Amino acid sequence: MTTTAAHSAGERTARKHDPGAAPRRRRPGRLRRIGLPYLLLLPALLLELLVHLLPMVIGIVVSFKELTQFYIRDWGTAPWAGLDNYSLTVDFDAPVGEALLRSFLTTCLFTVLSVGLCWLLGAAAAIYMQEAFRGRGILRTLFLVPYALPVYAAVITWAFMFQRDNGLVNHVLHDQLGLTDSAPFWLIGDNSFIALLVVSVWKGWPFAFLIIMAGLQNIPRDIYEAAALDGAGVWQQIRRITLPSLRPVNQVLVLVLFLWTFNDFNTPFVLFGKAAPEAADLISIHIYQSSFQTWNFGTGSAMSVLLLLFLLVVTGVYLWLTSRGRKAADA
Repeated sequence: MTTTAAHSAGERTARKHDPGAAPRRRRPGRLRRIGLPYLLLLPALLLELLVHLLPMVIGIVVSFKELTQFYIRDWGTAPWAGLDNYSLTVDFDAPVGEALLRSFLTTCLFTVLSVGLCWLLGAAAAIYMQEAFRGRGILRTLFLVPYALPVYAAVITWAFMFQRDNGLVNHVLHDQLGLTDSAPFWLIGDNSFIALLVVSVWKGWPFAFLIIMAGLQNIPRDIYEAAALDGAGVWQQIRRITLPSLRPVNQVLVLVLFLWTFNDFNTPFVLFGKAAPEAADLISIHIYQSSFQTWNFGTGSAMSVLLLLFLLVVTGVYLWLTSRGRKAADA
């Protein structure tokens, strides 16, 4: 062992004094250790590309084809339509474009109201939960129940509650409180928009509550104590301390809620079925109906591609504006 150590030390000394000596080869075991994490990630990466990228590429290809029920068995033989599907979709004077525009505007209004109410309720609950009181842990758990429940189970329960004749909502509003002259319909007509908004806010605001509550943990309590000593009230503390400190959290939260709500398909589909009322015709369910009820998959794919481009543009502009706001605040 002493001879081997002396031989290794001699080799290191020779390489140090001889720059032209051959560099020591890296051990194969080290290469395997470095490449092992990437090798383990490779199946997940391939599966992710297969699940998301491949359908996206196929959808873009289909949007340029005249794919109807006559070619559904062998969609590769469908004739090319070029930009006809897109021109039909954006022709707002035609019935297809007019219906899509109405659905788009309905989705925008629904998204603004849902995201705003989710953030407002989540922020109010998170700020209220900052102060210690008896039963706070139980309330926090109860607030997170809508977020923890499966979407289908929760929405089906709401669909039973919104039934006109034997639903809990009409039993309370009409039978118990007498707030309505007659039992209203909630799953058809104009009231369907209110029903959809209630369900969306009910299952979405706990996520905002959870994220904002986590963000509040990073604000030192000494700042609030110093502000209280200076005479700042509760609203002044929220305006001057809480909201500015939560700005990075709120920027991410609003973007995530916007994307989730604008693309929400499960809630209207489970609540109304395949044919959503016109007042609650969100663009996700509208694209589904245009594709699988009229069997015009080319037009439906064109609508999906336009929706994807719209969300990419809105996300890019939002991130650009928020980054500019952060740079201006740091300057």
